[in-house]
Amino acid sequence: MSISSTRTPARRRLPLVLAAACSAGALLALSSPTASAVVPLTATATFNCGSWGSGLATLTAADNGTTKTIKITSSAITMPAGTSADPNSITTTLKMTKTSGGVTSQVQFSAKLNPGMSGGNPITLGPLKLTSGTLAAGDSTNTVVLPTPPSATNWSLQIVASSPTSATVPCVATSALSAAFVW
Repeated sequence: MSISSTRTPARRRLPLVLAAACSAGALLALSSPTASAVVPLTATATFNCGSWGSGLATLTAADNGTTKTIKITSSAITMPAGTSADPNSITTTLKMTKTSGGVTSQVQFSAKLNPGMSGGNPITLGPLKLTSGTLAAGDSTNTVVLPTPPSATNWSLQIVASSPTSATVPCVATSALSAAFVW
């Protein structure tokens, strides 16, 4: 007497399990935003920030598919002696030129994000989120280069410290980025 089984051998079920897993992965990939590459990820430019200093700053760009950001760090631009800033007490706004299909316009990145800093500390600002204008794949951005001196109406980067030191610091970019960001 022979015993026969109606169960499918394990090796025949494996392709069905793999197909189901692949289908679920594909649906998940389609439903979630994809990260977009920004090229390059970092670039440098020079800024004149009056009493906060002048010199080279590093800008680091990121695009996670829904949010575009730029972080600014510089050891040449520092808080003046005798001043300080609590964490997340500096509102920073960065103006950038945008080129899209041969047309140039302007976008802005802004945020109130910073570590605690005191006089003589290098600045770390952001990441600043895109808050004005739009950026599509293939658009490029660069610094807004302006003549010195910086002023309330002549700025590429504005730093507004609120606690415990209150100060509005206009900065002008004195050079273009070492390489424009391509989103």
